[in-house]
This record gives sequence, C-alpha cells and structure tokens, in this order.
Amino acid sequence: MRRRNFGVALLAAAIVIPGAATQAAERYGIGRAATPAEIAGWDIDIGRDGANLPPGSGSVARGRIVFGEQCASCHGDSGQGGVGDRLVGGQGTLASPKPIRTIGSYWPYASTLFDYVRRAMPQNAPQSLSNEDVYAVSAYLLSLNGIVPDNAVLDARSLGAIKMPNRDGFVADPRPDVHNH
Repeated sequence: MRRRNFGVALLAAAIVIPGAATQAAERYGIGRAATPAEIAGWDIDIGRDGANLPPGSGSVARGRIVFGEQCASCHGDSGQGGVGDRLVGGQGTLASPKPIRTIGSYWPYASTLFDYVRRAMPQNAPQSLSNEDVYAVSAYLLSLNGIVPDNAVLDARSLGAIKMPNRDGFVADPRPDVHNH
C-alpha cells in the first residue's frame, strides 16, 4: 500500500511541480517530467469572469436534448433532482430555515457551471461532453432557472457576461493567499 501511495504522490508531483519528476528520476531511477501537452490536458480551469472558456457555442434547444440524454437520469427530467442534486429553483430561499441551493439560487458565476459540467459530468463519464454540448447544457440549465431566455445561444463571450442572481451573496475572503476580489 505504501508503494502505491508513493507512486500516486510522485505522479501528482510530476504534474504539479515540473522539476519533481526529473529529480525523482535521478534519485530513484523512475518517472519523467510531464510534457507541456500533458500539462495542457489537465489545465482546463475556467475563471469566474469566463477567462479560458473554450471556443464553441450551444443553444437552450440543444441543451434540452443533451440534458435528456446525459443528465436527466440523475437530476430529473427538468433539473428537479433525483439521485443527483436539484439544479433548478430555490430563488429567495437562502435566508430561510431550509435554503435550496441550486444553480439559480446559489451559484455566483455562470462560468463555474460550465467548468463543473465540463470537468465532472456526466458522473459515469466525466469530460466526455464536447464544448458545444457543455455550452448547450449550461444554456438549458440557466434557462430553466430564468437567467437566460429560452432562445439563448451561449458562447465564451455571452456566458462570461452573465450576472448570476447570487453573485453578490458571498463574503470576500481576507486571507492573503485567496484571490477572490
């Protein structure tokens, strides 16, 4: 078990610390430095302002289809929840004794929705959706929450410009290592 944990730690270091694999290879005779292409494959985060959103676009209509095929079995036919979390509704409940935290009531940035769907959904096949399908599912979910119209088509520019209802509902973190202003 210890040997397996060491291998996982070494792989993580190779991805996170560029020189670590080279040092490990010299010291232990194993591993190699990650290539820029390998690092780029993992560097898919999206900024809250939409920075790093990929090319592509998707419509609410297409999102309805993709959601039905890829998401509804866990999240319900219209995002009402099921095995997976509820995604729709809850506006105005955050200050209540039973807040309903959904995309439309809680999430501060639309870009976070895109990032999460692209990175982690569907749960049985994460990162399997095309950028166009992720834009479409994002458009559909934002439409269900009343944030964009039913005929919306989202791309990097329009998704990054969406002001979510709870954007100002979070408190700034004063720690110097957290950049959230």
